Amino acid sequence: MLSPKAKRYFLQILPFGLIWFVFSLMYSLLEKGLLGDLLIYPATGNNYDFYKNILITPPFAMATGLLLGTLEVSYFKNLFKSKTILQKVSLKIFVYLGVVICFLLALTIFVNYLELKTDLLDQRLWDQVLSFFTNFAFWSVVLFISVIIGICLFYNEVSNNLGFGVLKNFITGKYHRPIEEKRIFMFLDMKGSTTIAENIGHVKYFELLKDYYADLSDSVVEYGGEIYQYVGDEMVLTWSIKNGVRKNNCLKCFFSMKTALQSQSEKYHTKFGVIPTFKAGFHFGEVTSGEIGEIKKDIIHTGDVINTSARIQGLCNSYKVDILLSGVMMSLLNLNGEYKSQRLGESDLRGRDQKIELHTIQEN
Repeated sequence: MLSPKAKRYFLQILPFGLIWFVFSLMYSLLEKGLLGDLLIYPATGNNYDFYKNILITPPFAMATGLLLGTLEVSYFKNLFKSKTILQKVSLKIFVYLGVVICFLLALTIFVNYLELKTDLLDQRLWDQVLSFFTNFAFWSVVLFISVIIGICLFYNEVSNNLGFGVLKNFITGKYHRPIEEKRIFMFLDMKGSTTIAENIGHVKYFELLKDYYADLSDSVVEYGGEIYQYVGDEMVLTWSIKNGVRKNNCLKCFFSMKTALQSQSEKYHTKFGVIPTFKAGFHFGEVTSGEIGEIKKDIIHTGDVINTSARIQGLCNSYKVDILLSGVMMSLLNLNGEYKSQRLGESDLRGRDQKIELHTIQEN
């Protein structure tokens, strides 16, 4: 079974392959519509066989799309990071076109190799290849592919800005109509953020926030969390029950985040003169989830569990702990000897008539 991180990477890469497959299939069908019963390409004189093209081109295109997707998601996602989306997409198109031209060269050689039934040293094969690469037909294909690359990169940028899970839910229409579901929420808040902002200045504090959220992100991905909201220095994460409870993912995410910040402590001390820390509150319950908004659409969750999670996090300072969990949240978990829990009793929460049972947790 794939880990949440591996599954996320796979689902980020897959659209590249699917987009390339669909567009190459469209290209092959349009080509057939234009050429009809012709057996050669009028522009180059190369042999044309629709059935071979339809069997070869889309799979090759999908493989190329998956390759580009892998390069983008695994290696080049931060390339031109300081640029705007338009600048980033435009510059990356040129980078990836180099990869694509290599693909076209391999595909052209392969197709002509099959068509001529010869070996790679046959001059006729290379004459056919040269004819294609010096013809307007080649540049029209390059232009078409540039559009496909642009669509893939734009889709990826939108996915990164909205959040992968949010875009997937918009596309599938999961929350087009409101649904009731049970979810785990973690409200995570930076300690002493107001004092830090006053001491280092608000512009530098904003830079600290960018680094802070970036350093926490890998833990979110690794343990299957979904970023619901950023509210200033506060991050709200959510899990389905299945994903959050499996292998104690929600707890592992919290402790992984602490480790991530500790490993970067020297960087924060050098750049900002402070080392950020955080506290978090966990709760579980039923929410109503759905799309909302006309001018700007969003997927929101409503329910008492959200306010209660925020209130629980707000009590961390009173109990002098970094993590608090509600009693109902604790009842979901099987600590498996990985963690040591401590019951802290019951507490009043603002806006609630009933007291709530609280626990804290430490790693063994």
